[in-house]
Amino acid sequence: MSKPRRIAGAALAVVILFGAAAWAQRGRFQPYSEIPAYAGDSDFHFLRLAFRDARGFNRGFGFSSRSGVGRGWWVVDMPEAEDHFTAGIHRLTRIDVGAPRYLQIMDDRLFDYPWLYATNVGYWDLSEAETARLRDYLLRGGFLVFDDFWGPSEWETFQEGMSRILPGRPISDMDETDPVMHVLYDIQQKDRTFIPGSRHLWRGAGGSVQVMQPPGTAPAWRAMYDDQKHLIVAINYDTDVGDAWEFADVPYYPEAMTALAYRYGINYIIYSMTH
Repeated sequence: MSKPRRIAGAALAVVILFGAAAWAQRGRFQPYSEIPAYAGDSDFHFLRLAFRDARGFNRGFGFSSRSGVGRGWWVVDMPEAEDHFTAGIHRLTRIDVGAPRYLQIMDDRLFDYPWLYATNVGYWDLSEAETARLRDYLLRGGFLVFDDFWGPSEWETFQEGMSRILPGRPISDMDETDPVMHVLYDIQQKDRTFIPGSRHLWRGAGGSVQVMQPPGTAPAWRAMYDDQKHLIVAINYDTDVGDAWEFADVPYYPEAMTALAYRYGINYIIYSMTH
């Protein structure tokens, strides 16, 4: 997947998409039974990365029969997060969007997709072949978003994996002037705020909701770049963008946080398809 090929195949879907307006009001998302039947092949599919759990950290419960993918840390929030977010992309942009998908790292079809999402990577376990495959994917023009992993221990596991995938390349804080922060929505320093998972919400009497940020966490948006200084890895750390997508139509989830999560996600997608 060379960058010219990626742009030729996808950028036309983004041209004149900037009629995207402010966030659609709460309650406009369709129930799952009414999600439109997307075309089989489209310019963009939300693609989730399937990986093996590290020994001793196997996910100990099953998931909905709708997802049909069994268990593992990589399936957290699936399929609700991608269903809601895909519907949002469809509403807010002119991107030719298709149904969400998932692939294992060693699947050769990985190179057909410009954008890839991975969650809970504080528990991944990558073989040498898998690290080489992800390196090839990124250096051939792929874009990888990491989300929903927490604390020093999970960061250490993630960082060790990335040091093997992209050896010698630093992980840096994403600068406010980075083009990805302004490719469609202007994301400012004030937007570097904690985006809670549903587990971080305390619902009190009268329907009031209070965000309870876990002690010792500090939300960060970090990045890795290729030799041409193009962003190829976006890292949402100590924050839960996926839950903000997943609970987009749940009345108790803070609407401002869902709106912010959509701005981050859509900026990542447009950047991946045009740079």
